Amino acid sequence: MRLADFIDANRETVLLEWEAFARTMGPVTEKMDIAALRDHASEMLSCIATDLRTPQNDAEQAEKSKGNAGPAPQAQEKTAAEKHGADRADSGFSIEQIVSEYRALRASVIRLWTKVKVDDAEAHLEDLTRFNEAIDQSLAESVTRYTQDLDYSKEMFLAILGHDLRNPLGAIITSSKFMLDTGELAEPHLTLVRRIESSSSRINLMVGDLLDFTRSRLGGGIPIERAPMRMENVVRDVVDELLASHPGRTIELTTSGEQAGEWDAGRISQVMANLLGNALEHGSDKTPVSCDVRGEERDVVISVHNRGPVISRDQMRGLFEPLKRTGAAARPAQGAMAGLGLGLYIVERIVTAHHGTVDVQSSEVHGTTFTVRLPRR
Repeated sequence: MRLADFIDANRETVLLEWEAFARTMGPVTEKMDIAALRDHASEMLSCIATDLRTPQNDAEQAEKSKGNAGPAPQAQEKTAAEKHGADRADSGFSIEQIVSEYRALRASVIRLWTKVKVDDAEAHLEDLTRFNEAIDQSLAESVTRYTQDLDYSKEMFLAILGHDLRNPLGAIITSSKFMLDTGELAEPHLTLVRRIESSSSRINLMVGDLLDFTRSRLGGGIPIERAPMRMENVVRDVVDELLASHPGRTIELTTSGEQAGEWDAGRISQVMANLLGNALEHGSDKTPVSCDVRGEERDVVISVHNRGPVISRDQMRGLFEPLKRTGAAARPAQGAMAGLGLGLYIVERIVTAHHGTVDVQSSEVHGTTFTVRLPRR
């Protein structure tokens, strides 16, 4: 009996073993009924049987082994394996449990089939090879869908959390500022309220970074609203704010050329606060940080330079990735610049939203320089 015919004839036996194995997977399966445990296994077995009866060439065989057998019959239709991966993600299964399910399915079918008398050993081997390819294809589809859905759920959670934190944080910041503005606080209450205000403001910045991160990861990108502005004015405001919070440090600002253009002033302030803040935090406190804003014919080019630990070529590859700190940024930031490790990622996303570019050069001889190029319009 060929394997495809065996699967059709013994589907219930295979599904019973599938269900029995699924029930061994711990608390996630305790309240699942038979339909949920079998999930889309029957449909997958039908697809595998159909696949075994379908001729394929060497190229199709190679693609299938890589999980690239092609899309579902309709562009927007999920395969049975994709549905299985999505449902297992919703049910709380781990990636190890999904892989175990497929391992059990493979073992059950092969074990039951090998008890059947084989008339054609060559056909038997071909069916076995094709079956393993089909299982690998289904596993690849399930795992891909599972990880996509799980990542999306995590990012939605972060987005909702960040959004819901804004209201209580706003109340804390507003209340602490009001208490400071009255001028009626005496020590030690004055110092304590100042700490509340500065700490809650820093948390608010982190929440803003978190919202920008999740918005960009969920496909919306970081929104910008262009309006006429002068670049030097925005950069100078950020420099003044940072110098106020870093007494004893120096930022040398130089400007040249035409500074007018259409950008999102608030987002550009974020870019400059992150770049200049990183330069102050990770650069040598014995040398000044320099910032040059140069107007060219079509673009404005901003360079932020500091002396400090060198960022190696290998480390630069992950420098603008989220939640990573490499090179000079490997040390967790302290004090006013403490954050989530999202600063450079958000810089890159904002610059990209303006159709600009950002790059970095770092060496012992010349120090570290971040260069942002922004089209005027």
